[in-house]
Amino acid sequence: MQPQRERSEARPRAGWMVMGERGRPSALDVCRVLAVLFAVFPSASLQCKVIKCTTEYLAITSNSGLGEEEYCTALRAYKSCVGRLARSCRGDLAYHSVQHGIEDLMNQKNCSKEGPTFQPRARTPPPPPPPPPVVTDSQERSDGPEVCHYERSLTRNSAPPNYTHCGFFGDPHLRTFGDDFQTCKVEGAWPLIHNKFLSVQVTNSPVLPGSMATATSKLTIIFRNYQECVEQKMYHAETDDLPAAFADGSKNGGDRYGANTLRVVEKVPGQHVEIQAKYIGTTIVVRQVGRYLTFAVRMPEEVAHSVEEGDTQDLYLCLHGCPANQRIDFRNFRARAAEATQGAGRTRGGVGTHGFTFKSAKVKCKERLPVEDLYFQSCVFDLLSSGDINFTMAAYYAFEDVKMLHSNSNRYHIYEKDALNSATRRGKNVLLASVLSLLAVLLWSAALL
Repeated sequence: MQPQRERSEARPRAGWMVMGERGRPSALDVCRVLAVLFAVFPSASLQCKVIKCTTEYLAITSNSGLGEEEYCTALRAYKSCVGRLARSCRGDLAYHSVQHGIEDLMNQKNCSKEGPTFQPRARTPPPPPPPPPVVTDSQERSDGPEVCHYERSLTRNSAPPNYTHCGFFGDPHLRTFGDDFQTCKVEGAWPLIHNKFLSVQVTNSPVLPGSMATATSKLTIIFRNYQECVEQKMYHAETDDLPAAFADGSKNGGDRYGANTLRVVEKVPGQHVEIQAKYIGTTIVVRQVGRYLTFAVRMPEEVAHSVEEGDTQDLYLCLHGCPANQRIDFRNFRARAAEATQGAGRTRGGVGTHGFTFKSAKVKCKERLPVEDLYFQSCVFDLLSSGDINFTMAAYYAFEDVKMLHSNSNRYHIYEKDALNSATRRGKNVLLASVLSLLAVLLWSAALL
């Protein structure tokens, strides 16, 4: 987040685990962190196999008699083992968290990336140190230095930050940072956001047995540790469990000076939680509506595009939208539904309804969404695809979150013509890029002749 403005000198990140004597994680500290990760991400142990690498690493470093070079050797071996899992672990948040943790530890110990990776000999450990005193959360702490407050850290001559919005709700509908509005299939786990500062992953489950209609049943957010501001924190929610705290029970960013620049605020118990991350200028809203979750975020454009070097972002839904093969053209579906007779059974590919006709769905959605924009159209689609009246409120609250989080009041409403124009622009851009590429090849070939 350093480009385009001056910041205080960045300190090395303080690490992804609680640090023990001499800045080294104890086996107990590491196991506690990993226990949370693997409990929330069972795929990490079943499909990704990253736990095998971690187990081998812990078997060596649990003994604190290692020298600095032996410790670096163990870390390089750990990194090499995890690196071999890149293909099978793609998109797994626990795997990416382990990757970042290894990098943090190597930076702290000034370990070279080049060097031996054989497993050093374990030594007999000394008696464990006494446990540190328990520090409770304090909401009275200072917000910390200016570097921990995004807007205060901007230089006087900087342009005001450009805030962007992304929303994900219903069966499911996506509004990207670029204000594209899409209806998607995306069953299973998908990344909404993945950048240098945080990762967000949703899990979408079928609304009805055998139905193609899906909605979000789980949501996981990982905030990475940042300078002297916050420690790494994870927030996890699922149906009927919308916590008012992070996974470790805390409500702020830890024990650092700027800890309160990351906070969980419960607005309505069990229904509405807001996560404020002032150090990156970000606000996240998570709701449970009926049996499913909704997600909305306000984030500076600079943060939204802060991609890790070498990290592919093709599945970052809030930035690039749903893959083409996962998108649904609900205009065709709506046209078929409008012709359907009342009471006809339906599937997503059919023309009947689950208790709603096209006309009755429009009447019900009109009660909460008087403007016939794409939020209204998504409400009609969801009632026809699921018959679940709670989706009316999901669309309503998604639009309420837009009004709270979007920086441009003229862009609150999005209409079909906007979506069609956006698709047309994307098509023209692809065509232009292809023409320019062909022209460059022709010019290069001519230069060789």
